[in-house]
Parts: sequence; C-alpha cells; structure tokens
Amino acid sequence: MRCLVIEDEADTARYICNGLEEAGHTITLVRDGVGGLHLATNERWDIIILDRMLPGDVDGLSILGTIRNLGKTTPVLILSALASLDERVRGLRGGGDDYLTKPFAFSELLARVEALARRGATCKSAVCAGKSTKTSRRNCSIRSAASAI
Repeated sequence: MRCLVIEDEADTARYICNGLEEAGHTITLVRDGVGGLHLATNERWDIIILDRMLPGDVDGLSILGTIRNLGKTTPVLILSALASLDERVRGLRGGGDDYLTKPFAFSELLARVEALARRGATCKSAVCAGKSTKTSRRNCSIRSAASAI
C-alpha cells in the first residue's frame, strides 16, 4: 500500500515509517504542511496519515479541507495530541476518516490503517452495469442517473 505520512516530529515520524515499512507498505514522509499539501493533492495515495498540528502556515485540517474540496476520497487517518472530544469531532467532520490520539501504540495505528484500506477496497470493487454512475467511498454507495443502486 502506498502511504503518505505528514508528520513533523522526528521520533513519531520514524516510529510510524519504520513500522509501516516493516509491514510491507511503501512510505513517503513529509515533515511540513506545505510539502504535505503539495504531495497530498498532486499524487495518488492509498492512505494519508496526517498530523493535525504542523509547523508553518498550513496545518493538518487545512490540508484535509483542500483534499476534500478537490473531491479526493483518499482515506485519511488524523494523528493528534489534541485529544478532547471537540477536537476529535472537528477532525472527523473536517473530512478525516479516522482519528488517533498521541501517544498511540503502533499496533493500533496499523490496525486502523488496514481497516481504512479494507473499506476503500470494498467500495472500489463494486461493479455497476449502468451507463451513468457515480460512486461514493464515504458511504460505499453507487448511484445511477436514475436512482441509488
């Protein structure tokens, strides 16, 4: 699986990248919001792991909002030290597919990544014979020009 990790803290980034590489995934690491935004919007990823608080003018929620405004449905796992209920809800309502608070166990991060990948694969495998269709990974529905299938 091709993963983009946007994380500024060196130890956390190393922990995530080493573990995902050991699990057989291909990792690209970006340590700032500007670079993360560029790669997230200009390349294709199977999953994005996104830190909420990044240095500089572009934070995690800004990146997430831009991704979703462009119509990209790439699964995004938000990582954050912001652990309050309001912050978690803000991240999920901002377009995140999952939210994991720091500190975290790598086994939980990997399980969440695998779950997001399964959801995406299930939706992508849907086949429709209709002429005009639109798929939605968010709720895994398929709509034809006439109605929901």
